[in-house]
Order: sequence, then structure tokens, then C-alpha cells
Amino acid sequence: MSSLLNPSPTTAWALLLIAGLLEIAWAVGMKFTDGFTRPWPSLAVLGLALLSFWLLGLAMRVLPVGTAYAVWVGIGAAGAALIGMWLLDEPASAARLGCVLMIVGGVVGLKLLHE
Repeated sequence: MSSLLNPSPTTAWALLLIAGLLEIAWAVGMKFTDGFTRPWPSLAVLGLALLSFWLLGLAMRVLPVGTAYAVWVGIGAAGAALIGMWLLDEPASAARLGCVLMIVGGVVGLKLLHE
């Protein structure tokens, strides 16, 4: 547990990736809460969100806030958009997919440019 509380740069990036994946889960999960009127999906979404925020905070102990936050949001936004297109019958036009690719490109760029 102490390695999580004081992560190495490699561990911080892994925590950030997991936090981003959890962000996808809670963002997509919100679709199933019916505006937080369904208790179990709502509790699951809140739990996933809290865990995602906690891991993001741990990653920010090592990574710059701007980089960590942008990568976290990028993973969540791109992932939620792709899952929406793939599983929730949302439009998957070339323009939308191009925009998702730009988000992914920005996330990859931030990772590669991190010093």
C-alpha cells in the first residue's frame, strides 16, 4: 500500500490509466442511473467515481496536474465516446471517430512529452 501512496513515475502512470478506465465505467454507467433515481446503478457509479478520483489524486503526487488531468479526461472522453458508439447505438460517423482520434493523439502526445 505504501507504494501506492508514494508511487514511482511508472506506477503513477499505471494508476492514471486505471483511473481513466474507471472514469469510462462511471461515465457510461451514469446512463443506467436514470438521473440517479435507480439506487444500485447510482451507488455503483458513485463508487467508481470515487475510486477514479482517488487514483487520479495518487498519480498527481508524481505527475504534473495539467498532464495528469488532461490524460485522465482524455481517456474518459475517448473511451466513453467509443463505448457509446459501439454498445449504445450512438452515431459513429467518420467525423466523430476523427475527433476521438484527435483526443487520443493529444493524450499520447502528453505522455510522450512528459519529462
